Amino acid sequence: MPTLSIGLRKNWLRYFQYDEGKGDTTTETRNILLIIFTLVTAVTFQAGVNPPDIQAYYVFLIFNTLAFSNSILVILSLTHKFPFYFEIWVGTVSMAVTYGSAIIAVSPKETISLRYARITAAGPFVVRLLVLIFNLFFGKHFNRNNVPLSSTDEIAADRNRVGDAGEDPVRFRI
Repeated sequence: MPTLSIGLRKNWLRYFQYDEGKGDTTTETRNILLIIFTLVTAVTFQAGVNPPDIQAYYVFLIFNTLAFSNSILVILSLTHKFPFYFEIWVGTVSMAVTYGSAIIAVSPKETISLRYARITAAGPFVVRLLVLIFNLFFGKHFNRNNVPLSSTDEIAADRNRVGDAGEDPVRFRI
């Protein structure tokens, strides 16, 4: 079994961080994120269907639902324009409806309604929509590089620079 050097053992976090200089590609990064968020979705789905018997059930339910819906959003975002995207979308939405049905079925009947869980489930989608709207209307005023965020000339120049790599450059916006 290979062992890591002393310096690497002390800096293991830096070794595993994303670094374009090491040859990390956007495709590899996307694949890793898909694996992580698929696992989070599976775990939160199972926890929602079979919740623990705890006093703070609704606190558990709200945070579990937040993690589940955020994972669904990331999976749908990362698989956009994949082959069979429509099938991925239908399966993911079906899983979300099943999660909601299971939550309703296992929730205690004598307690408050599930409106907080519904609001929590919509939260990541609403926040993402607000960010997109903000970028659409105000993004050019807050651009750090003083270039338009969605200029067709800039996108064409980026595609020409990519060449035969076959990958579009990824733009991250806050």
